[in-house]
Formats: sequence, C-alpha cells, structure tokens
Amino acid sequence: MRLYDSKSGTKKLVQANDKKILKFYACGPTVYSYAHIGNFRSFLTADLIVRLAKASGFTVRYVCNITDVGHLTNDDIADAQGQDKMIKALESSESQFANIWDLARYYTEAVLTDWKQLNLLEPDVRPRASEHVAEQIEMIQKLVDLGMAYETSKGIYFDVEKFPKYGDLSKNKLSELRSGVRDITHDEEKRNPFDFALWKKDDNHLMKWYTRFGWGYPGWHIECSAMALKYLGSSLDIHSGGKDNLFPHHECEIAQSESVTNQNFSKHWVHTAHLLVDGTPMSKSKGNFLIVQDILTDGVSPMALRYALTCAKYRETLNFTNDSLLSSEKVITRIQNCYQSIKHEIIHDSTINATMPELLKKNYADVYEAMADDLNTPVAYAKLLSGIKWINSRQETLTMNEKKGCLSWFKQIDILLGILDLDHQLTPENSDNETIERIEALISKREQARKQNNYALADEIRAQLSQYGITLKDTKDGVEWSEHKKEGKFLWKKR
Repeated sequence: MRLYDSKSGTKKLVQANDKKILKFYACGPTVYSYAHIGNFRSFLTADLIVRLAKASGFTVRYVCNITDVGHLTNDDIADAQGQDKMIKALESSESQFANIWDLARYYTEAVLTDWKQLNLLEPDVRPRASEHVAEQIEMIQKLVDLGMAYETSKGIYFDVEKFPKYGDLSKNKLSELRSGVRDITHDEEKRNPFDFALWKKDDNHLMKWYTRFGWGYPGWHIECSAMALKYLGSSLDIHSGGKDNLFPHHECEIAQSESVTNQNFSKHWVHTAHLLVDGTPMSKSKGNFLIVQDILTDGVSPMALRYALTCAKYRETLNFTNDSLLSSEKVITRIQNCYQSIKHEIIHDSTINATMPELLKKNYADVYEAMADDLNTPVAYAKLLSGIKWINSRQETLTMNEKKGCLSWFKQIDILLGILDLDHQLTPENSDNETIERIEALISKREQARKQNNYALADEIRAQLSQYGITLKDTKDGVEWSEHKKEGKFLWKKR
C-alpha cells in the first residue's frame, strides 16, 4: 500500500508504527452549514484509504472529527481572524435556529445523513471539538509551561520562532511568509505576526469556557491536535484533509503537537485537490455551490455521485459537470444491472458453492493493485468495468457455482471501492406494493418528527430510506420521493 506524502513529496509505503494498528486521523466537517461536494471529495479520499488499508491486512483505528467551535472566517492565515463561522451562520438572516447548539446539532446530523447515503464507512471515533475543550486547555497549558506559547491580553499564542521546523510541510519559510503581516494589528502584543492563537479571550462569545486565562474559546488548530493525540496517541501513521488544510491548519498542528510530544506527529500526510464545478470554484454567488442533498433530490443515485467524486485521481483537480454526473449514472447502472442479473438467478438456491472464475480473481488483484498505487481510481474503475464486461459476455455459459463466485467478486470489489452499496439496493423482489406502503409509513413518521422539532429522528429516517434507494424532497406542497429504477431513470411521486 503506497500513498503520496505531501511532506516528503514522494510516494511512500504505508507502515503502522506498532505493526498492528494503523492510526489514521482525517479532518472532518465544520458544521456551520451543509457540507458541499468538495468537502465530501476529501472525506471520500479518507474512506478509500480506510478501505484499502483493511484490504491490505491492517487493523485501522480511524478518527474523523466534527468542528463545531473556533473555526473563523479568515482561515487562510496561521492566526485566523474574523468571525466564528458557527456564529456567523446563526446570525444569518436565513437562520432558523434558536441557539448555536441547535445549529451545530442540525448540521452535524445533515453531514451524517450524507455520509451514510454516499456509503462512507463510519469512523471508530467521531469526536466533537466542543466536547474536548478540557483536553485542549491541558495541551495549551503544557505549551505555555514549555515556553512554546505565551499570553497576551487577547489570547494565548504559539511562538513559531521557537519551532525551527515550522513550514516543513507546506514548504513555507518564515522569512518569506507575508500573508499574516496584515493581521498583526488584531493584537499588538503578539511577538510575531505569524504566531497563531491557541486560545482567544472573549467574554461575549456564544460558545465559551472559563479557564485560568479567562473566558474564551479554543483556536481551530489546537482542537484537532488535542483530539488526535487523545484517541491515537503521540504519533499517527496517516493524517488527511483537503489541500486547503495543508497550510496553515496542518502546519500548525505539527508545530503544537510535536512541541508537546517531542515525536513525529504523522508519518504520512495526504491531501485531496480542489474541486471545480463547470470549470470554476464553487461559490453561492455564482450559483454553482452544490451540496449532496440538492444533487440527490434531483434524482441522482448516491452511488453515481460517489463515483463522480472519486473517478479522478485525488491529487488532481476534479472538474464536476452535469455530463460527468450523467456518465457516472450510466456506469453505476451498468454495474448494478450486471449484479442484479447474476443475483436474481441464484438468490433462492442456498446449496450452490461459490467458485470464483480465475479471470475475476486476477481482475480483483488488478483493481487492488491500482488502488494500492496511491489510490489510482481511474485505473481501478477501468479494471472493474472490464470485469463487468467479461461477466456480461459469459452469463449464458457460467455455471451456478461460477455465478455465485461472481457475487463474491462483487462483494470484494464493493468492500474495496464502496461504489456499489450492494446491501442496500432495491430489487424486483422488494419493490412491490407492500414496500411502497412501508416507505409511505416512514415518510409520515418523519413528517410527524419534523412537526415536533425532532430533527435527529427525521434525519435518521431520511438516512434509512436512502439506504434503500429512496430520495426525499421537501416542498411547500408536501414531501416528494423518488426510487432509482434499473434503467437509470427516476420517477417522482408526490404525497
């Protein structure tokens, strides 16, 4: 298993420090709004890493956080400035929430719903920043005691001059950095314009905690370090995130973590490149800001969206277009049709023994090798489709044992790539009137939950329905739902 390491600039063999458990930390969502498809491209990279690691024989300890405090609007500099993104969202004219905690919970549940729909594996631990403030305060105090941080009237800052390796990950040198100079006026007591806040003193912040430094809230960078060290120990095997996390977030994580532990924070740094929509960066003002639910509500199947977001190499910029989404839908339909045609013939015969055809054994090895070579999804998907072509060309001559072996191949592929979600497909056997009645009953239960402001239950029901290929659309006239058909078309039903 080989992955490109952003720090060394080389493709490296993945190895676990303790030779048994691969410790992996992935930067998760900030829950001030719905996560967009660019965010999910990064989350999917992490998902593929976990799947590949398990297929390679590792036991994986996977941690992916929730950021629900301390992430400021101007985060492209080490000492982020501006307004807390959570508070800005709450004060927005579009906000429907009574308080900051309701907002955080709602958007967290929304992320988890999208997570399930796109068939991402659930992390072993999903820590929330607001629930680990004690660990962050303890880490800040250690940095102060070590002389790596200092206090001003406005906050606690990490002294970057005390950490000679600052900039090694991003290849930024302090002598050449200029982006942070404009922010020195925010705290004239800072020793260096590049020193970043570990704790911001603020009596009026909506999410604040009392410490010996006074009322305030943590900086974004210290949150991930504290949670990673708590759940994975002093040294990680892999740390991932979007390319925009590389600097300053991950650079600052390294500085504060290694200052406390005196150990290499992570052996591997994996960063996912940016996503464009129709050739331009996503922007609400441009009308190309896309979230998962909007795309699925339009009738796209979750696996087609997953395929579209992973069909390019993760380190290359991905241009997301309607045409690419339609092409992905055709690919997924082709794969699912092949699977269903094989499964339908043997589903009622439990006496059949699986005999995987030799060509499919080699095909899986080829798919795995492509993924093991720095998550080369274009090659892996091409190999997968060659396996589908082979099955389709020989269905009439395959024995029942071989057809069951084909199902084993599908299962192995699904475990490795996650684009089939075989356990949750609608089939002719379960898409009858009784199923429709169950769907309608669940939708009614969800509507009742929403009326009672029980959004957690409502989101859980939506996620449950999505696992069976059902997509909901809330309109002013009621709820509409769609079912993904075998021929790749969608039929909307209004209630």
